[in-house]
Amino acid sequence: MSQVWKEYQEKNKDRFLNEMLDLLRIPSISAKSEHKTDMQKCAEAVKKSLLDAGCDKAEVMATDGHPAVYGEKLIDPSKPTVLVYGHYDVQPPEPLELWTNPPFEPTIVDGKIFARGSADDKGQFYMHVKALEILTKTNSMTTNVKFLIEGEEEVGSPNLGKFVAAHKDLLKADVILISDSSMLSMKNPSLDTGVRGLSYIEVEVTAANRDLHSGTYGGAVANPITILSKMIASCHDKNNHITIPGFYNDVAKAGKKERALINKAPYSEKEYKKDLGVRELWGEKGYTTYERTGIRPTIEVNGIWGGYMGEGAKTVLPSKATAKISARLVPNQSSKKITKLLLKYFQSIAPKSVTVKAFEHHGGEPYMTPIDSKGYLAAEKAVKTTFGKQPIPVRGGGSIPICSILERELGIKIIFMGFGLDNDNLHSPNEKYNIENYYKGIETIPYFHKYFSEMN
Repeated sequence: MSQVWKEYQEKNKDRFLNEMLDLLRIPSISAKSEHKTDMQKCAEAVKKSLLDAGCDKAEVMATDGHPAVYGEKLIDPSKPTVLVYGHYDVQPPEPLELWTNPPFEPTIVDGKIFARGSADDKGQFYMHVKALEILTKTNSMTTNVKFLIEGEEEVGSPNLGKFVAAHKDLLKADVILISDSSMLSMKNPSLDTGVRGLSYIEVEVTAANRDLHSGTYGGAVANPITILSKMIASCHDKNNHITIPGFYNDVAKAGKKERALINKAPYSEKEYKKDLGVRELWGEKGYTTYERTGIRPTIEVNGIWGGYMGEGAKTVLPSKATAKISARLVPNQSSKKITKLLLKYFQSIAPKSVTVKAFEHHGGEPYMTPIDSKGYLAAEKAVKTTFGKQPIPVRGGGSIPICSILERELGIKIIFMGFGLDNDNLHSPNEKYNIENYYKGIETIPYFHKYFSEMN
């Protein structure tokens, strides 16, 4: 079948690419209410793509927020069923001035597709749509396939848990397959064995009841920006170890064997720094770069503002300062517990000269998948077939909040088959996805279905 699949893909590759580009042109930004119509439009486009690819059934289904898209191609109840999860919503594109080209006008430069959502996650879930088309059009399906493509992943999937719980029978499957992650490189393919959890909060510091003249009141009244900066700085010690009491209490420490396996992945600190444009790396002392971004929890400031930010100068002592702060969590840490810890910490360390309001945005649990499961072994064999190399198992640094909920509600394991790269500028200006990676994913995914069916 491999030759038949390859011939079909080669014959239709331009169409496969153009269809994905059309999807990228829809500004499906879940975080902004003004894009509600675009969200519906994108959901309808996903539904149509599933039907065109061979699904016997596809529908846009309501949630308490943006809609989810469900599709299915069921060939035989005795065959194993694969549930493909992805998301059609994207991150806000701001700051727009840092984009080389408009974020929703896909531009191809040197074999790379520059557009918001190209790698996260439209380009990646669409690989599965085209893989299904290859399997249906060449009469070579060996599994039942279901799709769940949601519209709220980028805002923490607040309504999908309830949706999944209400549709357990519809979503019943033997394994969940997700391509919303990355691999080390095309030369050194990898498979994620898990993702980190997330705790996301916002902290607002207020001093005076209005903005003040910095000459008249400076030195007599607390500056909220200064206070907030000091509070944030207190979260790390000189070794960049998190100082918040109890933060590490539940952290599952990786053993020597796992740490050795993680560090087998090819790595050049020089190239890493060059790619990012930094002179030195920063992180928790005693851990390598891969360990810091995979097996260790972190705290980062995602945004901070206050005072005058317009053109020119304004000598103001601001009334308020605000920061958005997130923590990435590792196995055994609870997002609810850490969120409560963070909120309490920022309120407890505030001096009497200011008042602090802190609240949660969203969170999600860390997730690990066993590397001896049938699903992982099928993915490993599929990657080895098309890349000619055994994939390296690594822990992903990002978060997919719905993972733990999907396993809890459906009782099945998740397999990560990401074909993006860490330097795809996810959540940043000039997000991109290599066309080569897109095509390689479409080539590889049919083998997963083949091998998974043979193992069941």
